[in-house]
Order: sequence, then structure tokens, then C-alpha cells
Amino acid sequence: MREDETATLVRYRLEQARTALRDAKCLLDHSGSPQSIVNRSYYAMFYAVLALLQRTGTIPSKHTGAIGLFDKEFVLKGVLPRDLSRDLHRAFDARQASDYRFAQPLELADARELFGKASRFIEAIASHLGKTDGP
Repeated sequence: MREDETATLVRYRLEQARTALRDAKCLLDHSGSPQSIVNRSYYAMFYAVLALLQRTGTIPSKHTGAIGLFDKEFVLKGVLPRDLSRDLHRAFDARQASDYRFAQPLELADARELFGKASRFIEAIASHLGKTDGP
């Protein structure tokens, strides 16, 4: 893939992340369900991971693959802090539990906390991409 095509995909994925985060904020501000807030917050983080992975040239077909590659290429190598990985894994688990498993219903406080973590995650990824000639 050409460098300009990669840059376009990075910008597109980062914009998807920001859109999902805005959606989560709207749900939070207007009494949306905690499940929906968690879903949009997680997807904001996931799209930011995809923006990063565009630079590696490897985009796994599954969420777990993308998260694993994020950990391997960016966290374990010390490019990004470990707490971002921890927050991403927690968001993935919360989304999985709320979407697919019968579990204790999510509380609004949990959804609000995850939204805050997603906001910090997007800021960190956008900052990193900006430092590496990204969008």
C-alpha cells in the first residue's frame, strides 16, 4: 500500500474513533443505556487501535488479534504505556460481557468510568500518531 493510502486510512480510522467517542458522550449525556455507552466507548478504542495498526501493515480479522498486536507492537516495546493496554482489555471484556453473556447489568458509573478511559486512550493514540507524522 502506498504511503498516502496508508495515511488516508489512518485518518479515517482515527475519525471513526472520535465519532464513536462522541456517540458515547451523547448517550452518557442523554440517559443512554450503560450497555450502549460501553459499546461505543470500546469501539472508539478499537478504531484507534486500527489506526495504529495501519502503520504496521498488518490488520488482523478479529478483535482479539488486533488487541494482541497492539500489545505486542506498541505496549510491550514501550512505545505506549501499559495502562492503555489494561484499559483496552477491560473495555473489550466489558463489551463482550454486556453484548454476549448473561451477566450482572452494567451500572452507569461503570459506563462513565469506561468512557473516561476511552477518552484518554483516544487522546494518547492521536498524540502518538501526531508525533509520528500521522494525521
